[in-house]
Amino acid sequence: MTVSVMIVDDHPMWRDGVARDLSEHGFDVRATAADVDSAVRIAGTVTPDVVLMDLNLGEQSGVEAIRAITGDLADTRVLVLSASGEHTDVLEAVKAGASGYLVKSASVAELVDAVRRTADGDPVFTAGLAGMVLGEYRRMAETPGSGEPPPQLTEREQDVLRFVAKGLTARQIADRLVISHRTVENHVQSTLRKLQLHNRVELARYAIEHGLDRERE
Repeated sequence: MTVSVMIVDDHPMWRDGVARDLSEHGFDVRATAADVDSAVRIAGTVTPDVVLMDLNLGEQSGVEAIRAITGDLADTRVLVLSASGEHTDVLEAVKAGASGYLVKSASVAELVDAVRRTADGDPVFTAGLAGMVLGEYRRMAETPGSGEPPPQLTEREQDVLRFVAKGLTARQIADRLVISHRTVENHVQSTLRKLQLHNRVELARYAIEHGLDRERE
């Protein structure tokens, strides 16, 4: 299935270059945008599988667009493509709903792979950033929460959730549990529905905050 993409960046040459590269690799580049308002409006019209989002949109922040798009479009995932690798920028983007974060120094091959994996539902981060995000979630989990019990998950859903919290991809989880990639996806989607979450990054955070990232006794 062809993956549809929308590109949001305020630099025309960069935006057009990325669109060309993705088109040449078989992606359906449905639209581009240069600011928050047009990004949110156009995304709602073309409903892409993946929005490739820059964070620095002139005087505006791409975080605003991420929050609006992920809040309105349940089936659209946002992958940040930014010149900044600052931890605060990464965390703000993830908390707003981004599924992954790639810095602009990435190669075309890395970008193509990242977009495909994001469309598949995998959290994709430039090397080192995923560990930082999970580490921040674990630090936050040290603060007592509401104490509310999590919804009932099956044993297999808990197994999958534990590996999601460790940063494994769906294929890696499938290998660990000796089940098919499709079965992993089904468990992930079922868990997302039960927990009323949107993506694997939110699942990882939920698992860590509720201690579900540890081995069952």
